[in-house]
Amino acid sequence: MTSVRRIAFLNTHPIQYFAPLYAYLNTAPDLSVTALYLSDYSIRGALDPRFGRTVKWDIDLLAGYDARFVGGADKRDHCEGFLSMLAPAVWGEVARGRLDALVVHGHTPAAVLLAVAAAKASGVPVFTRGETHLGLQRSPLKAVLRRPVMRAYYGQMAGALAIGAANRAFYRAMGVPEAKIFSVPYTVDNERFIQASSLTADQRTAERKALGVEDDLPIILYAAKFFGRKRPDDLIRAAARLRDAGEAFHLVMIGAGEREADLRVLVQTLALNNVTFPGFVNQSVLPRAYAAGDIFVLPSDNEPWGLAVNEAMCAGLPIVLSEEIGCAVDLVRDGVNGKTFPAGDVQVLANALQPLVRDPEVRRRMGAASLKIISHWSYAECLEGIRAALASVTL
Repeated sequence: MTSVRRIAFLNTHPIQYFAPLYAYLNTAPDLSVTALYLSDYSIRGALDPRFGRTVKWDIDLLAGYDARFVGGADKRDHCEGFLSMLAPAVWGEVARGRLDALVVHGHTPAAVLLAVAAAKASGVPVFTRGETHLGLQRSPLKAVLRRPVMRAYYGQMAGALAIGAANRAFYRAMGVPEAKIFSVPYTVDNERFIQASSLTADQRTAERKALGVEDDLPIILYAAKFFGRKRPDDLIRAAARLRDAGEAFHLVMIGAGEREADLRVLVQTLALNNVTFPGFVNQSVLPRAYAAGDIFVLPSDNEPWGLAVNEAMCAGLPIVLSEEIGCAVDLVRDGVNGKTFPAGDVQVLANALQPLVRDPEVRRRMGAASLKIISHWSYAECLEGIRAALASVTL
């Protein structure tokens, strides 16, 4: 008879990338999965400061697993600092949960530390899963002060669930032994994205029109929030250089955020007539938007991971992204499924895009490679990692 292990994940709120993972894990005969949520704002809808608008995801984030909202969840909004989500009721949720393991994401807000303390008091092993990597920029003083605190924090964990190679290196640097680091890759619902991005020729034409494109020229696609760290202006400047080099294409900027007005002004200043801003695209529609594109670009600096890259790869797109993005080392192989470039170098970005814009065969080959790579970066690998982590604390 299969022994069922009870595992709980603590999140600030239901997250469109994590909820389908919990549902997948919960289908395993040896796992019973609970998610403890400090807030319900992604379900009821709330202002997302980065999007600059109210966001309510249009896919079911609560199905397929045990979702529990910690007392007061309906009164908490976005996590904006260490003390922004005080939730004393999380102690009882953990202590009474009869858990075999607790997974926390990072070390903030304060409710995370309270949950860790409750688990330790109850004899429940705690694993951490976060996005941090050594390439993220911090002030020298913060870096010096942070290291001993982080080493002490990770030292009390039963193990770390690494989302990728850069994250694994961070845990090693924080003193976590290799034997206590388990691969639970950062991924999206590959099955949903792959299926929903499989379009007929007529459907793809309709989706391109919905993005503001009426012809067959290649689409360079950006899909992210419009704010500083994402560097969307770099892509627009690179598009101007491609235009000046005689390349014909469209640039589609999907998203919303604080920089949108500035970006529209920049497009006008550069006299670009091939750029469209379709606006915010919700989860149910997003796979089709990727499928309408031809090349995906994420020019961010100081980026922990970049799950939009996973999504675009599920649609079979070649990927161009900056070297500072956490997923670069795991998901993008230069010359195979895309190209990386130094963040902020607009000319190198334009150079990386030029052969993709010019040659449909290069796009086809690299897009097929993206789909092949991402097919092995999935929930199945997450399940293997979770099982290995639980086995490490089995008496």
